[in-house]
Amino acid sequence: MPNVGIRFERLPAAIIAFTLNYAAYFAEIFRGGINSVPKGQYEAAKVLKFTNLQTIRFIILPQVIKIVLPSVFNEIMSLVKDTSLVYALGISDLILASRTAANRDASLTPMFVAGAIYLILIGIVTLVSKHVENKYNYDRS
Repeated sequence: MPNVGIRFERLPAAIIAFTLNYAAYFAEIFRGGINSVPKGQYEAAKVLKFTNLQTIRFIILPQVIKIVLPSVFNEIMSLVKDTSLVYALGISDLILASRTAANRDASLTPMFVAGAIYLILIGIVTLVSKHVENKYNYDRS
């Protein structure tokens, strides 16, 4: 964008890039979820004289959320992992800090610690997703 006179610092540019990229993924996930709700659900709501807002709120959204949650959690895990790619842009993050410490101390321990932190973050997201999936009881549907 420097060609049109717009310049960003590296961190805001990375945040904008991640936001736009993952917004597109999430939009597609939710679009697929909404399209997967059978048309009969909309027709039933119309017969029951639900307004469009009531139809979306009480009938469609609960089904969509149950459908899209696994994909949403998968994208969240991808986002956590993709943040390490920011290192390629030269932005200070966990990997850069660990590499600096490794170079300073001539030890690979900081890199292993950084890997362990990413593993813990992904583990936490996985546990939360399993808890939510159990709440929605995916096995019985």
